[in-house]
Amino acid sequence: MKELKDYIKLHGKVANSSTLKVDSFINHQIDPKLMMAIGEEFKKRFQDKNINKILTIEASGIAIGLATAFAFNVPLVFAKKKKPSTMNDMYNATVYSFTKKESYNVCVSKEFLNENDKVLVVDDFLAMGNALVGLKEILNEAGAKFVGAGIVIEKGFQEGGKFLRENGIHLESLAIIDSLENNTIKFKD
Repeated sequence: MKELKDYIKLHGKVANSSTLKVDSFINHQIDPKLMMAIGEEFKKRFQDKNINKILTIEASGIAIGLATAFAFNVPLVFAKKKKPSTMNDMYNATVYSFTKKESYNVCVSKEFLNENDKVLVVDDFLAMGNALVGLKEILNEAGAKFVGAGIVIEKGFQEGGKFLRENGIHLESLAIIDSLENNTIKFKD
């Protein structure tokens, strides 16, 4: 997605050889026009899949999920990182965060996912694929169909994308970073 790559070139900051900061337009401060364009791009890439729900993990995935759900005109469901006191019957998975270097349990109420759902999973970054694997476990437990994953930025120099594609997941990444070495953002063509 050219518009996204242009934003990354202009506003993205290389923190180190494995970390790209996009907090000025994607995951802390959000550029609404870019976010809506991202939702529309995922709609184009998955429009033939009869999707009836979008699923993501809080917090960074919510804006992406909302823009995508708006484009598809379907509900957004997000996995919570802490079980609310009001949630009793839920699906759970353990997810390891590459960024935060910790594991956490995510949960989704059984009220919002079932065997009739065809679900697109979206997220801001893909590094090792742990979040997607956890969300896939939740969808499997619900009996829902995991139709694919939409990722805003894939770290192509890490193994997540390769692993997911090799395991038959329809994965669409809008920008794939080939390298962040020497404080330079290099995209995979």
